[in-house]
Amino acid sequence: MMAIASINPLEMQSYLLHQLGTVLMLIALFYGNHNIKLSNVSFVLYCSFLAIHIIAAHYLYSYVPYNDWVKSLLHFDLNQFFGWQRNMFDRLVHFAYGVLLYPFFYQTLQHWLKPLSSSIKITCICIMWVMASSMFYELIEWWIAIGMSPEQAENYNGQQGDIWDAHKDMFLAFIGSVIAGLFYLIHPAKK
Repeated sequence: MMAIASINPLEMQSYLLHQLGTVLMLIALFYGNHNIKLSNVSFVLYCSFLAIHIIAAHYLYSYVPYNDWVKSLLHFDLNQFFGWQRNMFDRLVHFAYGVLLYPFFYQTLQHWLKPLSSSIKITCICIMWVMASSMFYELIEWWIAIGMSPEQAENYNGQQGDIWDAHKDMFLAFIGSVIAGLFYLIHPAKK
């Protein structure tokens, strides 16, 4: 999928910066799968997140034509229905980070923190991990953007004029992890 997404991305420099994260995530996935023996659910959801991220990177997050796709498939204008003035695909990616990667984080933390393996403790630590890693990602984006021209920084960060973009992104990842965490508490994973 990465090879297909690499064909004519909107801006190669920003695309490559985003795909650096993909490469790091693939390394983490292979390490986790080799050392922890991830469940099928964790593996598939992790790969689903990577697919969403790769699509977003191709379109610089801000220009993913999701609304055009919905219009052509369902004859429904999602942006108009919700009154969205900006491209919301990046918000979906951050929410998906919390929801789709939660099982991977949970299983990894459960493996590393065997003495603490109470479901509630692991759930809380996992949610805190999503919050901390989301903040770390936003700080890296900011650090990278400092060295770019304003136009390049806007393309890379995809703020689309929203000064609270980083805050909203972190909040959506948090909400996603809370939803996944509650699901895990109600329906514990089978050993």
